[in-house]
Amino acid sequence: MCWSATADLWAGLGIAAVGVACLASVRRPGDAPLTALPLLLGAHQLVEAAVWHGGGGPGPATLAWAVIALPLLPLWVPAGVLAAARPADRPRLLAPLAAGTATAGFLAYRLATRPVTAEIRGHTLGYAVDLPYAPLVLAGYLLATVGALLLAGDRILRLLGLVTGAGAAVCALLWRTEFLSTWCALAAVASLLLLRWIRRRP
Repeated sequence: MCWSATADLWAGLGIAAVGVACLASVRRPGDAPLTALPLLLGAHQLVEAAVWHGGGGPGPATLAWAVIALPLLPLWVPAGVLAAARPADRPRLLAPLAAGTATAGFLAYRLATRPVTAEIRGHTLGYAVDLPYAPLVLAGYLLATVGALLLAGDRILRLLGLVTGAGAAVCALLWRTEFLSTWCALAAVASLLLLRWIRRRP
């Protein structure tokens, strides 16, 4: 999320451009899924720009935003970290992948059977999805996304995990106050760290 349609649009274009630069630097096929993450995050911002322009509510853009944010990311991140990991590091990454798979399956089911809506609240967008067991779902989501990065063998990916975890807490606090949404800034920082990571890969 960003603080306006214009901010989402420019953030999405910038993050997607970093994603293209990341993919152009890939030398190992196993690095491609994680390296493509900025492209996905950029697309996510562009989709949200459409949600802003549509005035929120239900609709294809709102659903597309929710599909990327909810079931796709907790599966994509641990799978990408696992694919890029050294063989010796892979066993400890199976737990985040399992958590991500279960979380993504549950969230996909809820999106398929329940409506999702968006509401403009000043400089933030709020999304409403009927989610029972929310604390358990959040724990699985964080284990899959932040946990996979923290358990990675690579120093830059562990740094990305720290930045993502701390940034998510700050973004959530600002969003709850309905003061400002800064997810797009976090996505930009994460994308630049991934660009640095792929360019330093042997």
